[in-house]
Amino acid sequence: MDVSFAAIALLPGLAIGSFLNVVAARIPLRRSIVSPGSACMACGTGLAWYDNLPLVSYAVLRGRCRHCGERIPWRYPLVEAVTALLVGGCVLEFGTTWDALVAAGFCAALVAVSATDLERRIIPNRVVLPAAVAILVANTVLHPSVEWAAAGAGAAAFLLLAALAYPGGMGMGDVKLALLLGVAVGRTVPVALFGGMIAALVPSVVLFARHGAAARKMRIPFGPFLALGGVVALFAGHAVLHAYLRLI
Repeated sequence: MDVSFAAIALLPGLAIGSFLNVVAARIPLRRSIVSPGSACMACGTGLAWYDNLPLVSYAVLRGRCRHCGERIPWRYPLVEAVTALLVGGCVLEFGTTWDALVAAGFCAALVAVSATDLERRIIPNRVVLPAAVAILVANTVLHPSVEWAAAGAGAAAFLLLAALAYPGGMGMGDVKLALLLGVAVGRTVPVALFGGMIAALVPSVVLFARHGAAARKMRIPFGPFLALGGVVALFAGHAVLHAYLRLI
């Protein structure tokens, strides 16, 4: 039954992903996410409903605006697809419960901040902080414990120390994202943090291999890797943590 509900959840997941594209495009520019309606970012022409269908319109239009012919960024279909899969995964993992709704909201916030960090090197406060507060309240109500607040504070403090020690490699946006990770996944937040760091090593190694010492001046957005770690912690954090503890 959960598989059926998870499949059904893909459709609202696509709609949420379409909205997250608006958030990622407008929040960094301090524009309203409510009005005006969706429009081409190049020519400003408003989009008809048939040009605003998640995934379908991108495929039909072959990735270009119907009016000006400007290429539509790859971010749009990617955000829609990833959001749909994550929302479906939350329903599959947690069932049709409040936990699934909180997890889906967490995943949506991760997608939004990842998109903005990849494109603009920004983790917007107007996304990550309200999401952290909402998820902290929701988790505390659903599962009363100081675990959520303590995990958020601990994760943020850990990355704050890293940012103070190495300002060029870590930003305050990453610290706030760590806060969100902690309040969302609780005691498995170390899996999220170290998972993100390990994932970030891959492009770092590639850059050093290709550019040598010059790679030290090339900045890699850390937010998407932390978000990936957060997803791993959400769906498999307890299993990973238990496996690690058995090894030691």
